[in-house]
Amino acid sequence: MWLLDKFLKAGIKRGKFIVTDHDGKVYEYGPGADDAVHGMDKGPMKIRLTNAKAANHIARYPQYGAGEAFMWGWIVVEEPHDIRDMLLYVTENTKVHGDVPLKPKGPIRKAMQKAIAKADSVNLKGKARKNAEHTYNLTRRLYELFLDEDRQYTMGYHRNLTDSLEKAQLDKKAHIAAKLNITPENGPNMRILDIGCGWGGLALYLHRTYGCEVLGVALAPDQIAYCKERAKEAGVSDKVKFALMDYRDVTGKFDRITSVGLLEHVGTPHYPEFFAHTNRLLKPDGVMFSHCCGRAGGPGFTDKWTRKYIFPGGYIPALSELVTQSEKFGWQVMDVEAMRFHYSHTLEEWYNRTVMHKDEIVELYDEVFYRMWLFYLAGAEQSFRNGNMVNWQLVYVKNRAAIPMTRDFMYEESERLRGLEEPPEWHLDPELKEAAE
Repeated sequence: MWLLDKFLKAGIKRGKFIVTDHDGKVYEYGPGADDAVHGMDKGPMKIRLTNAKAANHIARYPQYGAGEAFMWGWIVVEEPHDIRDMLLYVTENTKVHGDVPLKPKGPIRKAMQKAIAKADSVNLKGKARKNAEHTYNLTRRLYELFLDEDRQYTMGYHRNLTDSLEKAQLDKKAHIAAKLNITPENGPNMRILDIGCGWGGLALYLHRTYGCEVLGVALAPDQIAYCKERAKEAGVSDKVKFALMDYRDVTGKFDRITSVGLLEHVGTPHYPEFFAHTNRLLKPDGVMFSHCCGRAGGPGFTDKWTRKYIFPGGYIPALSELVTQSEKFGWQVMDVEAMRFHYSHTLEEWYNRTVMHKDEIVELYDEVFYRMWLFYLAGAEQSFRNGNMVNWQLVYVKNRAAIPMTRDFMYEESERLRGLEEPPEWHLDPELKEAAE
């Protein structure tokens, strides 16, 4: 316990944190009650360690160790708090240092983890498909239980924090579409490639809004099957097509290319391949749009727990990595937007919806999976709320004349699109169920 004790003494400077070790000994950290700190309005943060190995496992590598300890039941967060409260509380205490206190300690350990993470980011076609299946080929029901009605598995655009998740995700699609410089007049003549199309929401939205022909590609079989079902149900299978294929195998020419939540899975060793191939696919006067999680600082590496349990082969890039690599292959970056804090609000709602469906998720999988999912969502939220994570939205062109001179066209079109349709209601909303009964 001495190593974890040292870490917590150095890190906890506000509020009150109480740890009961497996042997019953109690350790207290922090000066006392402070309602300005997350969770302190509900009293001191209290956790119990149920295994003799827990403290050392956490202290050696806080992100990885804490994640596994919580999954295995070695950490129990006592009510009225939960794991989300604990992670937000601890990182709010340490955020002056970013996530440095949570990273592996010592130059040798840091170098080893960085090297391993870089090797993991090599995503040849076979490995890329295996990684995609690990992440996205879980049961459909799981995603239905916590995502919005359109199954957008990326950041919502929270223009108003009182909006529903469904509204934030619809506004996100409008925000993206507006940056593509498509009009109702030229849309029907355009062909769009959506790389990493997810469950098909953006592809269907672009066709519904502009009449474009869209090809969506992804590597998770059940995602593509679901996309095809949606297109068929909407009666647009002839215009919105989906294929189970690696983007590197796509051929032809496109007026627009979109990728939302895709670059995190490409892997830095493959950025040259990505930018070279998409450059071949885009017409000379075309526009490419990319939305991805990003680092507000310089390059880093993906933590071990996330690589092992959630996103194998994944890496969140710094802006410098995206820009310098794209420039080498003829791309001109015409617009960059840092979407600050939006994802933290999306993740908070995903967490709440997951908790709402605990019993069913445990039945689908087990308690360990449920706790793993909670730790993933809460850990991701803290990195976007208290850490240095943002979402990058970039617009790339080959020819600067491909978009108007000012950004006014984006705001005007986004506003127009937001007025076209109302967000759907989440069919699992308890209030809807109560009203129906």
